[in-house]
Amino acid sequence: MIIGVIGGRVCSIEEAELAENVGRELARRGATVVCGGLSGIMEAVCKGALSAGGMTIGILPGDDRNAANPYVRIPIVTGIGLARNMVVVKSAEALIAIHGWYGTLSEIAYALHYGTPVIGLNTWCLSRNGESDNSIILAFDAKDAVDKAFYAVEKGAGRVDNYGHDTVNNR
Repeated sequence: MIIGVIGGRVCSIEEAELAENVGRELARRGATVVCGGLSGIMEAVCKGALSAGGMTIGILPGDDRNAANPYVRIPIVTGIGLARNMVVVKSAEALIAIHGWYGTLSEIAYALHYGTPVIGLNTWCLSRNGESDNSIILAFDAKDAVDKAFYAVEKGAGRVDNYGHDTVNNR
């Protein structure tokens, strides 16, 4: 299973600890982590995953594989800037969003559009026309987030995009 973890390049110590715990839990459960490959949440989740024997993939925005954080084992150089956010989303079976800024919000939007489950830890809240949109599955800690990501993938959550189209069978 490949689980994406998204979040800001800059984060607090508490957010980094949360991301590290998510990475460790994903690795313990046998998942590969895919992320944007840079600093902040991305570095922390990769550090956690490697500490538990996991595999990490970093989808880099630039042309330099050396820009990857030191815990990325497979750096993928794209040279496409923020458009790489789509590659992160399409590479993952579910996403765990931790904190984050507008780049994270764009990944959440892509994921929800394409029917990829998004689990949120201290991240964006959505509303439409003044009413809550519960598309992001809320989690309370690292284990809860990983449990919910695995459950969503195993149950086929996210097979339907926001237009009601089956994203697996293209109906």
